[in-house]
Amino acid sequence: MLNRDFNLAAFYRTITCCFLLLLACAGVHAQDTTHITLQQAEQQFLEKNLELLAEKYNVSIARAQIIQARLYNNPNLTFSGNLYNPDRKKYFDISNRTGQYEVAIQQMISLAGKRNKSVKLARTNAEMADNAFFDLLRTLRFTLRSNFYQAYYLQNSMHAYDVQIAALEKMDGTYNDLQKKGLVTLKDAIRLRSLLYSLKAERTTLANQVNDIESELQLLLQNNHSWFAPDMPDSALVAQPIRQTSLQTLVDSAYLNRQDLQLAQNSLRYTEQNYSLQKAMAVPDLSLGASFDKRGSFVDNATFLNLGIDLPFFNRNQGNIKAAKYSVDQSKLLVQKQSLTVENEVQTAYVKALNTDKMLESVDPDFRKQSEQLLGSITENFLKKNISLLELTDFYDSYKENVLQLNQLQNDRMQAIETLNFAIGKTMFNN
Repeated sequence: MLNRDFNLAAFYRTITCCFLLLLACAGVHAQDTTHITLQQAEQQFLEKNLELLAEKYNVSIARAQIIQARLYNNPNLTFSGNLYNPDRKKYFDISNRTGQYEVAIQQMISLAGKRNKSVKLARTNAEMADNAFFDLLRTLRFTLRSNFYQAYYLQNSMHAYDVQIAALEKMDGTYNDLQKKGLVTLKDAIRLRSLLYSLKAERTTLANQVNDIESELQLLLQNNHSWFAPDMPDSALVAQPIRQTSLQTLVDSAYLNRQDLQLAQNSLRYTEQNYSLQKAMAVPDLSLGASFDKRGSFVDNATFLNLGIDLPFFNRNQGNIKAAKYSVDQSKLLVQKQSLTVENEVQTAYVKALNTDKMLESVDPDFRKQSEQLLGSITENFLKKNISLLELTDFYDSYKENVLQLNQLQNDRMQAIETLNFAIGKTMFNN
């Protein structure tokens, strides 16, 4: 029996050393902790996120294509001269008296408004690049805000564990001394220590979850050298009442602000403009020019006016026109699909936000403070032996579950609000 007790004690001492090592590592990691508000995080995200900065170049590239589409075709200048004059036995004889040469200039003129149609196409493409950029911004910003709130509430839960662990460590030290003096049983001492180790293990699980979220935050903020601790004043967590805004109002706002819907609409306009351009491409372009021939025509110093145009007997761009028409029909369906998707996402997010609001309204706002005060009172009464170890254990389990559930509910509410903002395409709640 003594040998078994000795092995248990050695086992628990080993586990204690492991936990102390973990806490020491956490202390080293905390040296790089950066307290940051949501506004500061968003500002840093806008300034440093590489994916967002890279997407901006697509906008610049598309706008540069507008400049290219506005340019006219370059004129073509040709010159041909005598390589060898056998009568005079002279190379490159292009003199005015005995030589021969020809100079011609030619300009391609686009007909059927091809240039203007190309400019419109390039402008629409630039608008689509803008839509893609702002939709990426919407997506990454939602990820940032979602992770920020999740990290905030997980760290709140870790704080609740810290309060319990600190109290239990104090009691564990006291019980360890009492057990050595034979004033309490080894069974009670081990049971108390088991509760302590259980809480530490659960806290480590939460810490690992926070670490995963921190990894995403570091990528979004382009900073791998800081551990971000979200700071949220209580006023920032009070969102506008959602039920005061009708669902139809939110859907109408989404139709105006959702960049992915605007991208689909601009894609339809792009295919329609391309269809118009392809029909114009069936009209051949006109080649206009003039030439001068020194001594190679029916008279010396001959001048000519040159006109040229393709005869559209075989290629009238039939295939491209047909393909462009199919693209228009396809884009119309995609716009309808995207409109339904937007409406569905807003409706789903709206109902979820209402449900979380309704649930939190039934929770006493002073519940957390009262629970923490009661935790201290229970701990003192246990040390005074006014309550049993079983009652202490039951209360600690109840306190932990209640605090975790409350944090989860509050996090669910903020996640629902952010999902609703994301579905609308605009931050309408919790500015």
